[in-house]
Amino acid sequence: MTLHRRTLFLLAAGGSALMMLGALGFQYIGAMPPCDLCYWQRYPHIVAVALGLLAFLLPRAALLPLAVLGAIATLTTAAIGFYHTGVERDWWEGPAACTSADVSGLSSDQLFDRIMAAPIVRCDEVPWEMFGLSMASWNTLASLLLAALWIMAARRA
Repeated sequence: MTLHRRTLFLLAAGGSALMMLGALGFQYIGAMPPCDLCYWQRYPHIVAVALGLLAFLLPRAALLPLAVLGAIATLTTAAIGFYHTGVERDWWEGPAACTSADVSGLSSDQLFDRIMAAPIVRCDEVPWEMFGLSMASWNTLASLLLAALWIMAARRA
């Protein structure tokens, strides 16, 4: 494994590790609990970190499949992040479990039941943003950059 290839794997997996540390920092230090879609965005990053670690343990023949899987993982979290951004910006409906729905035709009992069954953290609200982009949007952009690193690693594998 050449230094250049090793560097790409390290940067790609390390980037996902930093994304996870940032998410956990917002959750535990910033007191911003994640919604369901936020959790969904984390799982592919965890996979990418594991793939990066495997790249240092497995033989050279395994590098191409690992890099391809890393690219798929980061493209997956980018897609979920983009979907989440769309939910936050009302471009489309999100999962019923974590978004608000039309309540105009409900009785007071039905409305109360819906409120009591509602999740604590909603997917269609933006708890934090920087430069007009939410965490989901930043995850999308960062994950696309990480996918490019995985693809570069695949080309060198």
